[in-house]
Amino acid sequence: MNYKKLFSNWVIPIVAAIIIATLINKLLFFQVTVPTTSMYPTIKTGDKITVTRVYKKENLKRGDIIVFKSDELKETLIKRLIGLPGDEIVIKDKGQVFINGVKTEEPYVVYPDDLDKKFKIPENKYLFFGDNRADSNDARRWKDPYIDSKNIKGKAQFVVYPFKRLGIFVIGKDALNH
Repeated sequence: MNYKKLFSNWVIPIVAAIIIATLINKLLFFQVTVPTTSMYPTIKTGDKITVTRVYKKENLKRGDIIVFKSDELKETLIKRLIGLPGDEIVIKDKGQVFINGVKTEEPYVVYPDDLDKKFKIPENKYLFFGDNRADSNDARRWKDPYIDSKNIKGKAQFVVYPFKRLGIFVIGKDALNH
């Protein structure tokens, strides 16, 4: 048996593939499994989500679904980005969200919460709420509601499991039957 040929034809390509797959996973993509109903019905408990890593925080937009680390809760969470640095967020009138004085339409919220709150987001900080406002432990209930930019890990892109829900996120009442 020619070990040199075996090594060059099989071992090197397999090791290279493992290294490339590891680098892609560490630098570009990762997956999360959602453990709670805080993003229901957009994301359901047990969904596996593909997430792209975020390196340029200035590219984040209100409404993005973001994976981040909460220092307060000491865990990784997935929530919707509501407020950017410098924004003023006011929740009133049975859960209506006003961003910098303008009422925001939130078609992804099916279960609102009648909770009045005000937030002024500091520089390099972000504000996140769950879509299921009636059952989400999010910034509205935290002692420190703001997440530092360094704790933002990635932007959720699509559901990969269960296969019947494979694809982009479906929002609002349409998501109830999806």
